[in-house]
Amino acid sequence: MTVPTCALCTAGLLALAPAAALTGTGPEPGPRATAAATSPLYRPGTHVRPRRGAPEVPDLSARSWLIADAGTGDVLAAHDAHRRLPPASTLKTLFALTVLPALPAGIRHRVGQKELADIGPGSSLVGVAENRTYRVADLWNGVFLSSGNDAVHVLAGLTGGWRATAERMQAKARALGARDTRVKSPDGYDAPGQVSSAFDLAVFGRAGLRNAEFARYCAREEARFPGRDGGSYGIVNTNRLLTGADGVEPYRGLIGIKNGYTSNAGNTLVAAARRDGRTLVATVMNPRSDDGHAVYEEARSLLDWGFEAGGRVDPVGSLDALRAGPLRGPEAEAAVPVARKEDGSGRPVSWTIAGAALLGGAGTALFLRLRWGPVPTD
Repeated sequence: MTVPTCALCTAGLLALAPAAALTGTGPEPGPRATAAATSPLYRPGTHVRPRRGAPEVPDLSARSWLIADAGTGDVLAAHDAHRRLPPASTLKTLFALTVLPALPAGIRHRVGQKELADIGPGSSLVGVAENRTYRVADLWNGVFLSSGNDAVHVLAGLTGGWRATAERMQAKARALGARDTRVKSPDGYDAPGQVSSAFDLAVFGRAGLRNAEFARYCAREEARFPGRDGGSYGIVNTNRLLTGADGVEPYRGLIGIKNGYTSNAGNTLVAAARRDGRTLVATVMNPRSDDGHAVYEEARSLLDWGFEAGGRVDPVGSLDALRAGPLRGPEAEAAVPVARKEDGSGRPVSWTIAGAALLGGAGTALFLRLRWGPVPTD
């Protein structure tokens, strides 16, 4: 099926318009931003509004933490929620929110040498190899389970490159009301000036759960990843609260989302759990405990408290406080200048969409779906 170029351009312009506005110099939202800034969440210390009979908030060592109801967006309790800290690989939640909608899972791509250049030393890797062909779904397994910076580099290359991806992530964060986040390296690798906050990471985690693909990947415990020799090998999610690895007891009802670690950020975690019809999201950043598993145990304590405190605390803020508008469908917010597919002979075929600067994710997603049909589920 042939898709007229003008139709793609029109759809692309419509999709790009919000991002362009977000990265421009327009005025900040006035009354809403002012009201949000007076919230207790902008003041240092621990904040909770208990009613009679509410359980006591756990005493945690993390520099910053937050627990919220993922359904309503109500923040149940927080400590230094807007403190800007290095996020490590929890920033991959924002990367996935930005890039996932743009790349159908069934696309196949042969990795070139340049795509694996400039990966930071000491990065976590899933084992992406040059001259090997991968499905986009394989690469996402590498991102979510192995926290593979190599997989992030390849996916970023498929959606416009490293710098463009960082810019789109910044625009996405702003649209979601995550004003503490500064994106310098899309994989979460330590970079000067790269920061986020417990509040922002909870926003990203909550938004991710609304995307079926994101939710499926972040809850996956194991997967097979293509090997260099044509076979495959098993990979296991590094989120120990999900898998129960290394002596960490798995948390009942956990549904993801993402852990991270760098020497600068320390341990970070965004975790979500569902029990009795309620879904909570908790963020823990840089515990100062000597316990190597403190990030998981402190998240466990927060989630336990949140489920017990249901209906017995008043919110101290909202994850929606600074969001620009209603959450939109994921298809409407991505941009893909180039996508790659294999033909029947196994040779990679590049589909370059002319005028990439004018095209947004809506146009590209339309083109990919019409050209290749329904996307197979993983």
